[in-house]
Amino acid sequence: MHLKLLNMPLTVDEIMHHDISPLCAADIRDQLQKRFAYLSGGRGQDGSPVITFPDYPAFGDVPDQDFQNVMTYLTSIPSLQDAGIGFILVIDRRQDRWTSVKASILRIAASFPANLQLVLVLRPAGFFQRTLSELAFRFNRDDFKMKVPVIMLSSVPELHGYIDKSQLTEDLGGTLAYCHSRWLCHRTAIESFALLVKQTAQMLQAFGTELAETELPNDVQSTSSVLLAHTEKKDRAKEDMRLALVEGRRVLESIREPLGRGPEQSPNQDQLDSQSTVQRLLAQLNETEAAFDEFWAKHQQKLEQCLQLRHFEQDFREVKAALDVLAQKVTTFTDVGNSLAHVQHLLKDLASFEEKSSAAVQRARALSQEGERLIGHKHYAVDSIRPKCHELRHLCDQFAADLERRRGLLGKSLELHSLLEASMKWCDEGIYLLASQPVDKCQSQDGAEAALQELERFLETGAESKIQELSKIFQDYEPILTKDLLEHVQRVFQKQESVEEMFHRRQASLKKLAAKQTRPVQPVAPRPEALTKSPCPSPGIRRGSENHSSESSALRRGPYRRAKSEVSEGRQGRGSSTGDEESLAVLRRHVMKELLDTERVYVEELLCVLEGYAAEMDNPLMTHLISTGLQNKKDILFGNMEEIYHFHNRIFLRELENYTDCPELVGRCFLERMEEFQIYEKYCQNKPRSESLWRQCSDCPFFQECQKKLDHKLSLDSYLLKPVQRITKYQLLLKEMLKYSKSCEGAEDLQEALSSILGILKAVNDSMHLIAITGYEGNLSDLGRLLMQGSFSVWTDHKRGHAKVKDLARFKPMQRHLFLHEKAVLFCKRREENGEGYEKAPSYSYKQSLNMTAVGITENVKGDAKKFEIWYNAREEVYIIQAPTPEIKAAWVSEIRKVLTSQLQACREASQHRALEQSQSLPLPAPASTSPSKGSTRNIKKLEERKMDPLSLEGYGGSMPLPRAPEKGKASPTSPDKKAKRHQVKSDPTPFGLRGWSKTSHPSETPEDNDGWSSTEEPVNSSDAEEEGRVGPGKLVPGRYTVARLDEKGVPDALALRSGDEVELVQEGDEGLWCVRNLSSGTEGWVPAHSLSALLCQGGPTGCLSSPESSAGSAVLSPSSSCSESCTAAVADLRG
Repeated sequence: MHLKLLNMPLTVDEIMHHDISPLCAADIRDQLQKRFAYLSGGRGQDGSPVITFPDYPAFGDVPDQDFQNVMTYLTSIPSLQDAGIGFILVIDRRQDRWTSVKASILRIAASFPANLQLVLVLRPAGFFQRTLSELAFRFNRDDFKMKVPVIMLSSVPELHGYIDKSQLTEDLGGTLAYCHSRWLCHRTAIESFALLVKQTAQMLQAFGTELAETELPNDVQSTSSVLLAHTEKKDRAKEDMRLALVEGRRVLESIREPLGRGPEQSPNQDQLDSQSTVQRLLAQLNETEAAFDEFWAKHQQKLEQCLQLRHFEQDFREVKAALDVLAQKVTTFTDVGNSLAHVQHLLKDLASFEEKSSAAVQRARALSQEGERLIGHKHYAVDSIRPKCHELRHLCDQFAADLERRRGLLGKSLELHSLLEASMKWCDEGIYLLASQPVDKCQSQDGAEAALQELERFLETGAESKIQELSKIFQDYEPILTKDLLEHVQRVFQKQESVEEMFHRRQASLKKLAAKQTRPVQPVAPRPEALTKSPCPSPGIRRGSENHSSESSALRRGPYRRAKSEVSEGRQGRGSSTGDEESLAVLRRHVMKELLDTERVYVEELLCVLEGYAAEMDNPLMTHLISTGLQNKKDILFGNMEEIYHFHNRIFLRELENYTDCPELVGRCFLERMEEFQIYEKYCQNKPRSESLWRQCSDCPFFQECQKKLDHKLSLDSYLLKPVQRITKYQLLLKEMLKYSKSCEGAEDLQEALSSILGILKAVNDSMHLIAITGYEGNLSDLGRLLMQGSFSVWTDHKRGHAKVKDLARFKPMQRHLFLHEKAVLFCKRREENGEGYEKAPSYSYKQSLNMTAVGITENVKGDAKKFEIWYNAREEVYIIQAPTPEIKAAWVSEIRKVLTSQLQACREASQHRALEQSQSLPLPAPASTSPSKGSTRNIKKLEERKMDPLSLEGYGGSMPLPRAPEKGKASPTSPDKKAKRHQVKSDPTPFGLRGWSKTSHPSETPEDNDGWSSTEEPVNSSDAEEEGRVGPGKLVPGRYTVARLDEKGVPDALALRSGDEVELVQEGDEGLWCVRNLSSGTEGWVPAHSLSALLCQGGPTGCLSSPESSAGSAVLSPSSSCSESCTAAVADLRG
């Protein structure tokens, strides 16, 4: 169509002869209307066009430009073939003078723009003028400068000798019908129509180019908009073409109209040429319209197919997401039931789930059929539709297979539980039978035989109800045998064996009774306490009676049998223990073999990727296959995979092989290399960028060629996922190894290695969240190590601000994602981002942060076990945090408490260091304590030794009136770990800003009361201290006190103490010395504890803060001083 549209304007130009003159009749309409020259349509004998110059008195007054325009236009009208023959000019000057004739001939000769064949001049009719013209023309012929003959004619008949009368107009004695005004209208209409056709062709050409260059949109809305816009433009173009055709037909009818008035009027050549021109334009316009319709049909079909494709893709994403949710939900159906009723309930739930999911499955299958229909209609995107159809069918089949597999497992479970129920029922019936057999009747031979037959008949009924072989049960039901179910099966089997043994013993006894000779025996009635008098005793009573009698008989058997039984059981236990240990050793070797085999495969796969893909990206022979978007992005695609490969190949695999013979010690290998495993964090952080690059360039021929060379069934993205899968595989193997090594030497190392690997996985996960934080202007690394992160509901309650805002904030929680660092806690808002598959990752908008040095916590909030408080700057800002579960709350509270404890310890050490430097009055107790580092180490040891002391640091945060000592064998939740983890990154616990450390009281009524925590305070119960108004020797704690009486012994002169002075106990040092600050004079010094006991009384509750939730009776005293005062001064001195 584009070729036809391009050709069409050339045809129009040819018709209008725009290559000769750009003039149109409409441009020189006024000049043409003067009629000083016209083209009548007549032809000479050889077909030469005739231009007539009628008698026009004002010919000499016509401007040269007007004359030139008219001549140019008239000579452009005939066809190029006729114009090539040459024009015949007929100059009628019969009524003029010779001078005018001469001027006219000279003017025409000078400016005529075309070829001339003949010039015929009708000389003036007057005698004088005729004679003058003959003489003048004869003598001045050379002045006309014409290369064609100029013939002077005396009369019209002479003119007829050169041109036939039928080719001349009536004013020249001819019969040719000519109307100048009609001719002018026809010419104007023809040229206007030609211009309209040209414009229409150009419009169609531009529209066709726009359609051809339009890129297909990627969503339904945009495709619909493009289709609608193009359809509207097409309709306007079709309307323009229709109007052009109507105009062309009207022009053609106006040309044909004079010709149809009578047969005597035959059309002249110009009229025939005009008619042919219009017909040719109409044909060209029809042809263009047909070509445009054909092109539009194809374009419209492509747009409609694009719209169908976008609808299909949108439905595919929705259906796939629904199927993924269903498949994920199926994977959560792991419970096989713990009883027959439970399994039946699970089967009902499965049927209900299958019924609810049928709509999504049916929609997926219908969409797959729709895709096949599009393929059948020759859709242009077959390569995109067919894989999606296959994927939908695969997902549906996989989902159906998963449901069937789940139904099969539940069917197996139902079968097993039915067997267990039947076995239990058989055992219960057997026990009831044994208990219901009357003892007195069994004493006779007949009674014994009858009871024996009864037992035999009952044993025969157990063929279908009993568990025949335990190993066969394990083999047949292995897929559903969980730990609990396995124990249940073993218990049922043991019960069954016990019942069978009871039957066998009863049978043996009855056989002995039946085999005895009958003799008169006085039957002895059973004791009343052993048998019931009821004729139909209940199974429960009979079982109790049987047990009682068996217990009595056991007591009667005496110590000999009991000792023998114990010896037998001991031997059996030792044999069983030896067998179990051997079995565990086999299992450990199996786990170790799996660890080594998978490690070797992992290393080989990494090498294969690095050599087969990464190295090939630098191969010059493969450069032409690499797309532009992939060039120079090897580091993004592969991350630090090479570093991971070298670590595993050169170090870790070789060290693992050293533990082949002692797999229970393999935990040490992990612990020794735990810091190297941090490289996985860098790889996982780069993984989103790598996946994004893979999605953009996955169709690159380079990857296909490399995969073909390596003969891999899976594409590169599957191998890029291997490091992530491997780091998660280690914790599963360690768990398995630990399960079989609990009593071995390396169990503790295995447990620590497992914890370390889980810590690395947590750090990786946390870092993936951390890099998604946006809007934080500082450097996140300055906040210290990320300890925890998670989503919470947050209420705010600030002292500052309008009361209504505070009240409103209590009832409208904010959803915030909290990041707990060593030095700050960040509040962020979680925002989901669009994407495909698992790239739909969240981002976190930074909202605010709290400096941990000014943070305090309240562990319990009344009414909700999942809430706790984080408060800031002495409760000027309070944030009520609600965790998803109580366990998550406990973990966060514990972690925050550890941070605050470490800050308090760092503050104390800084204060002690300052006091040691300034103290000149007393000698230091020991040389070791002069070193702050050694002193702090010794202090930490003392803290660990004093864990049982209610006044020690471990008493913090308790909700009881007196902080309790931890239970035996259990560490306090805030006590420092005795065993440092080798994988932990050591961080500096020293607070980076001590201003704003706050304090709070600690209510002690009920466990629901708030447990206030801050790094600046150390609570202590005061009931014992207030009895005497003094402080006992073992009850000194940091805080403010009043000097009760002055004792000069042991008090440095530098302190200058007086009775009534208020002092502060800053820090307990070594050998019973306390750092004391005189708040009146600002001096400090070291005082023995026994001197302080007689010197001080506690300053009372002045300066204490009450928790908002504390009751009136719970008066727990906090030291009235804030650690910020002493620590700020200490840090200032240290800096100075």
